[in-house]
Amino acid sequence: MLIAVVLFASGCSSSTQEVENKTGGVVEEVTEGAGSIVEGAEDIAGENKTETMPDKNIVQTAEDAGSFKTLVTAIKAAGLEETLSGKGPFTVFAPTDEAFAALPAGTLDSLLKDKAALTRVLTYHVASGKYMAADVVGMTSIKTLEGSELPVNTTEGVKVGDANVTATDIEASNGVIHVIDKVLIPPK
Repeated sequence: MLIAVVLFASGCSSSTQEVENKTGGVVEEVTEGAGSIVEGAEDIAGENKTETMPDKNIVQTAEDAGSFKTLVTAIKAAGLEETLSGKGPFTVFAPTDEAFAALPAGTLDSLLKDKAALTRVLTYHVASGKYMAADVVGMTSIKTLEGSELPVNTTEGVKVGDANVTATDIEASNGVIHVIDKVLIPPK
């Protein structure tokens, strides 16, 4: 391979250096450009490396963020931790702790006591597939794991249902999280 690179480089470069071959006094031409061709090939190979995927799943990513403590507690109470830690991919519209705190008094406590209702609310925040922010532009709705269509509006900012998307594209090993400022309630 090195011989091929040297021969190729000698044809491509006009700058040569004569080097005496110690075995028989034969003179070879070696180009100074051969090194730069090899370095250029290494640069190109480096550019083709695949991006490293995050090593934490959606639940772990939400836990590490620190602003989704209530959401993570609800996911665990509903028994959805294994699902949202699974292969996916999933898109999660994640209400912050402040969004949960803004629910009417007693709503969160009631949901935490009713696993079926809690599961329905939480799965309304999750879509099957990985939808990055750029993918949502032009969409009018996204089908949720709950089964209903979640309305999407991108005319003035991005809204899902009646919640504003405040941060996007938080990647996890099994999908993506978009932060929202309100807890979404599925249609009756």
